[in-house]
Amino acid sequence: MISEKAQSKVLLERRKKIVANGVGVFNTATVKHASGAIITDVDGNELIDFAGGIGVVNAGHCPEPVVKAICEQAAKYLHTSFNVVTYEPYIALCEELAEILPHGKDTKAMLISTGAEAVENAIKIARQATKRPAIICFTEAYHGRTLMGMTLTSKVNYKTSSGPFAPEVYRIPFPNFYKYHVNQNMDEFVETELIRLRESAHSLVDIKTVAAIIIEPIQGEGGFNPVPQKYLEGLRAFCDEHGVLLIMDEIQSGFCRTGHWASWQHYNVQPDISTYAKSLGSGLPIAAVLGRAEIMDAAASGTIGGTYIGSPVCCAAALATIQYMKDLNLNQRAIHIGEIVIDRMTSLQNEFPEIGDVRGVGAMIGIEFIKDEDPGSPNTELCNNIVKGCAEEGLILISAGTFKNVIRILSPLVITDKELHRGLDIIERQIRKYSPGKTQQV
Repeated sequence: MISEKAQSKVLLERRKKIVANGVGVFNTATVKHASGAIITDVDGNELIDFAGGIGVVNAGHCPEPVVKAICEQAAKYLHTSFNVVTYEPYIALCEELAEILPHGKDTKAMLISTGAEAVENAIKIARQATKRPAIICFTEAYHGRTLMGMTLTSKVNYKTSSGPFAPEVYRIPFPNFYKYHVNQNMDEFVETELIRLRESAHSLVDIKTVAAIIIEPIQGEGGFNPVPQKYLEGLRAFCDEHGVLLIMDEIQSGFCRTGHWASWQHYNVQPDISTYAKSLGSGLPIAAVLGRAEIMDAAASGTIGGTYIGSPVCCAAALATIQYMKDLNLNQRAIHIGEIVIDRMTSLQNEFPEIGDVRGVGAMIGIEFIKDEDPGSPNTELCNNIVKGCAEEGLILISAGTFKNVIRILSPLVITDKELHRGLDIIERQIRKYSPGKTQQV
């Protein structure tokens, strides 16, 4: 158990009095300073971070080269707006992104501040490039909290009383094999889902009016659901057949999280446009849209971007982050972390039927809790109890999924094996404590 949290309690009480209630509280931890995978709260307690700022600090908290780059750039100039005065860090970052995330023969990029902005701009680019209005998205998707982002986002609770939403957006089922395969094997399930995709061109929206289909290859807020390999291949073929652009949202899955710069590289399926944010800047607000040059250039001058399109300080942070990730080989590190987590959690799954599924790619791992061994019966209460119990033991953890019954592992990739196992030990103790079918009490 961590020590008494007197100062943390005071800080949280101050928050409650002054901050709007609509700003979510996913965990009641506080922070005074942070380094690597450890957060020290305002009471001096050291907490292991398995949330990573919701996937933002893949390179760890306050990596020294990134902090240094921020300070050096801040001393030169903070803001000019790239629309008004061109600066080298913006161009250098776009060049670096095109190098590690090539979209065909020629790639172009644009920078903004947030993931939601990246999605908004990707949609605008797709519509201008195709001269078509409609967008297809998926159930369980999350693409942000702006107007278009909320429209594309599936979870109803994230957009309560926030409509009306953007028109010409159509939703089809995400091919969630774990939940919906019933008695089908993977190949049979994928073929069924691809048939539904093709039928949507006749029953949902005229495919000739569709500009793009947007998908998270590994859903984030939806529950860390990886798209089946053959489905993504079939989706790519479907888009090619109908002149529809394929947008991949890599905002949570990008920058080494899955063992690749983007998860589409794991699948070896090329998007026309892709979006990035979160761990790109190690915590500074920066996002990017990349795509095939001819598609990116279809947007008319002045129709994309904004005042803070790639802050020079954020660009410097992103460049230093990418180099730091290369120096530490964090893509390989993610694979190592994922193997440890999968091994530990699947061993527990054999003991506890409440663990319905353990899944993911690289270090993007989800643990889904269910009732009565039924994938259709989410065990939200159990997941919530485990998250709270972990917090009491000094492990910062957050849930995901439509019913918040999925624990997501998003520890910084610089976490040591010792810290990782300590965190997993805490999760295991809480599972054993709260699982109805637990085999032993601890």
